[in-house]
Amino acid sequence: MRDLAVVVPAYNEARLLPGALAALAAQTDREFTLVVVDNASTDGTAEVAAGFPGDVVVVAEPAPGAGTAADTGFRYAIRHGATKLLRTDADCLPAPGWVATGRSLLDRAELVCGRSVPRRDEEPTWAQRRIYPAVVRLAARIGRWQHRSASARAPFVLVHGHNLAITADLYERCGGTPREALEDGSEDVTLLNRARQHSDRIVRSEELVVETSLRRLRGWGPRRTLLWHWDRRYRPAGDAVHVR
Repeated sequence: MRDLAVVVPAYNEARLLPGALAALAAQTDREFTLVVVDNASTDGTAEVAAGFPGDVVVVAEPAPGAGTAADTGFRYAIRHGATKLLRTDADCLPAPGWVATGRSLLDRAELVCGRSVPRRDEEPTWAQRRIYPAVVRLAARIGRWQHRSASARAPFVLVHGHNLAITADLYERCGGTPREALEDGSEDVTLLNRARQHSDRIVRSEELVVETSLRRLRGWGPRRTLLWHWDRRYRPAGDAVHVR
């Protein structure tokens, strides 16, 4: 295990995971161990992950939930010696300097929340590139009031579970990512709020960039997607909830 690990939870991502693997293989900093957590996939996700042309470990997590899978991956990496942790998702494309930027930022911060932009290969519309991200940023500003806490040591910032970096030390101190079903809460927001109770070295960085899929937005529409992120006020029926 390298000192830096990249954790990728994956549930039935055999179609999109190759893109994420290619983006990680193209990083300017390749000195990392990739930990892909197969969240009980039935489509060959584990086999695809094992084909990563670098240092890779595939870990199985049968309990459903992105937070549960992420926690399994983070704790596996920590147990095996990683001190710096980055997370992205299987439908995302980290920018070429993503690992290098995350490594550098964790030299002076304990948790870094990065910037999310639409995947260019999905040909986003102008509204998907401009208006929707602006609404998300506005919602995060409102979230500062919703998540205000007298005991917090750092302000609330916009956080994306598919683009964050955290030290192993802070991850363990704060209790890590909640192990809960995907529909029960936003595991990234919970992790951030836990971390805010333990550290004042939490930053939002526009330099840590990941391209993320528009499939949820296009499948559910803007209103339902925003309601989903707003404390799960919208919950799709059946297996559609696992779209990440």
